[in-house]
Amino acid sequence: MAKVPKPGKHASKLNALTRQAAQMLLLKPTMWRLLRVHVHGKANLEGLEAPCVVFANHSSHLDTPLIYGALPNRISKYLAAGAALDYFYDKWWKAGPMSLFFNGYPIDRSKGKETEGPKKRNVRGMSAALLDAGVPLLIYPEGSRSRTGAMGPFRPGVAALCITRKVPAIPIALIGAHAAWPSTQKHLPKGRPVVHVVIGRPMLPLPGEIAHEFNERMRRRILELHDTTARAYGAKTLDEYARTVALEKATKTEITTLAEEAKAHADQQEEQ
Repeated sequence: MAKVPKPGKHASKLNALTRQAAQMLLLKPTMWRLLRVHVHGKANLEGLEAPCVVFANHSSHLDTPLIYGALPNRISKYLAAGAALDYFYDKWWKAGPMSLFFNGYPIDRSKGKETEGPKKRNVRGMSAALLDAGVPLLIYPEGSRSRTGAMGPFRPGVAALCITRKVPAIPIALIGAHAAWPSTQKHLPKGRPVVHVVIGRPMLPLPGEIAHEFNERMRRRILELHDTTARAYGAKTLDEYARTVALEKATKTEITTLAEEAKAHADQQEEQ
C-alpha cells in the first residue's frame, strides 16, 4: 500500500503566520477593493473549532479568496484548500501561490486512471491525514469550477470524510462571484461588482446516514443559502442559472435536429 503523505508544512505554525500576513496585507485588501463584499452568517461559527470541512459552490477564481477573507482567523489560519492536482500542481507558478495564500494541497481527480507527470504523485488519503492532524479543509464538492454559473452535482467525497472523521461540514454559498469573474472573462472584475458570502450553520451527519444521503443534504443547503440570499438582493439564483443552461441545450438540440433534417432532405433531393 502506498504511503500516505504527512501533513507536514500544512500544520506548521511558522507557515501559518506567514500565510496570515500574506492574506491580511495583500490578498484580502485586494479582493475587498475589487469587489463590494457582504459577509452573512459569521455568528453561525461561534464556538466552532478545527478540524472541520468547509464546502461551497464553485463558479469563479474569486471563490477561494472570498472564503478565506470571510472566515474568522481561528479557522482560516490553518485552513487548507484542496486544489486539482492536474491543474494547479503542473506548474510551479500556480502551485506557489496556492501554498502561500491558501495552504493548498493537491487532490487527484483522475478517479484511478493512469496519469503521467505531476499527477503520478501519491496524494490519496491526504484530506483524511490533514483532518486527523487537526487541520481544517476547504473542498468544493463539484470537483471543478462551473463554466455556466449553474451548480453541478456534488461528489460524495466530502460527505464521506465528515462521516469517517466525525467532523462538521460548514456550508458557504457564494453569490455574484460568477457574474463578477466568469471563466470566459480574461481580465479582473471592473466596477466593484457586489458579491455575497453566506456562511451557514455547521452540519453533522445524522445517525446511520450514508455519504450519498449526507451529500444530498449538503447540496440542498448550499442551494437554499444561495437562492434565498440571491432573491433578497436581486441577484441571479442557481435555479435561474440552471434554467438558462437547460434552455441553451434545448435550443442547440433543436437547431441540430433542424440542420440534420434539412441535410437529409437535400440528400434525398439529390438522389431523385
